[in-house]
Amino acid sequence: MRKHKSDRIIGALTVVLLGVGLIMIYAIGPMRANVVNAAYGSNVGENSFFFHQVACVLVSLLALILAFKMPYSFIRKFGKVILILGLVMCGLLALLALAGSGLAKCELGACRWFNLGTLLSFQPAEVLKLGLILYLAGLMAERKKEGKLESWPDFWLPFAVVCGLALLFVVVIQRDLGTGVTLMAIILGMLFMSGVKLRYFMMVLGIILVAGVLAIVSSPHRIERLLTFSSEESSDSYHIENAMIAIGSGGLMGVGPGNSVQATGYLPESINDSVFAVLGETFGFVGLLAIVACFTTLLLRLLRTANFLHDDEQELVVVGIFAWITAHVVVNIAAMTGLLPLTGITLPLLSYGGTSMMFTAVALGLALQLSCYTSREPRNERTVKRAENVSRRQGSMNRRLD
Repeated sequence: MRKHKSDRIIGALTVVLLGVGLIMIYAIGPMRANVVNAAYGSNVGENSFFFHQVACVLVSLLALILAFKMPYSFIRKFGKVILILGLVMCGLLALLALAGSGLAKCELGACRWFNLGTLLSFQPAEVLKLGLILYLAGLMAERKKEGKLESWPDFWLPFAVVCGLALLFVVVIQRDLGTGVTLMAIILGMLFMSGVKLRYFMMVLGIILVAGVLAIVSSPHRIERLLTFSSEESSDSYHIENAMIAIGSGGLMGVGPGNSVQATGYLPESINDSVFAVLGETFGFVGLLAIVACFTTLLLRLLRTANFLHDDEQELVVVGIFAWITAHVVVNIAAMTGLLPLTGITLPLLSYGGTSMMFTAVALGLALQLSCYTSREPRNERTVKRAENVSRRQGSMNRRLD
């Protein structure tokens, strides 16, 4: 397939969402600094969060450009390396947390980050997401080409070991169910599109659902969060109620940047997990509708790219990226609107922070690169036309023989 222009809509929407995120952090960063200083007795400057976000956006744009320019044939060679690196880093983080080291940052019952300073942290699960997508895409495409997608030793064994280890490290050891949901979405999305028989997919879905239930009932913290989801006296309900107040206070057009009341300390994690609620207060229903429209369009363009790719492995990579971003967007927005319990998951490209933003940008840069190699016809139409051409050639040969 000859290279052509990339899907510029994916690139444009990525830049737009990063820009909106910068505006939000500029507006509510000083309020967040006041809350942090009052709570911890620190001396964080009022523009510290904004400057940090600017640096994160610049690094993320650089990462996106590198992922776009670096040939996929080169990137795919390091799929296993990135996966192993992610698993090792998650394991190391768990050991540090168990030892009580200050290098492990634990909040809200989960140990997700390496603590690198007052405003600096690193989440190794983001490395794991990217590595899992690259590894599974290569494994599934190769086994499909060999006709071994139903083979236990050739496909299901390595698939089960890798996915099981990833979920074990994130959900059980790090106690990060939010990231676990994203990993489950990636696994199921790629498996569904890999071409395995429906009964095998349903079996994996059932196993993951049972494992998810066990992960919840085996953790007192998760049981308490689930049981108190609708309780007026729980901290979760306080969080959701203030998120709903923020969205409701915005009305149709919002109160404008810098005028948020909930970001002054009423709404927890106003610049991270709760940024969607503050967006509603700042820009109103119209602003939230525009943000949802941006994410919807971005996800649809990713699906279109996957559907028009002729290579199975490349298609699965884009499907994995689609599942990754979809899980974050759906779970975050559902939690902020009271449809799901809080899980501590970021809103891609908008929430404050560096690791999630940077690796999301890498994933989108990779999808942007692969969009340069799409065909003019979707996969299903190409399959039908190939079948018709084969049928015509066979008919022509039969007539010649007659």
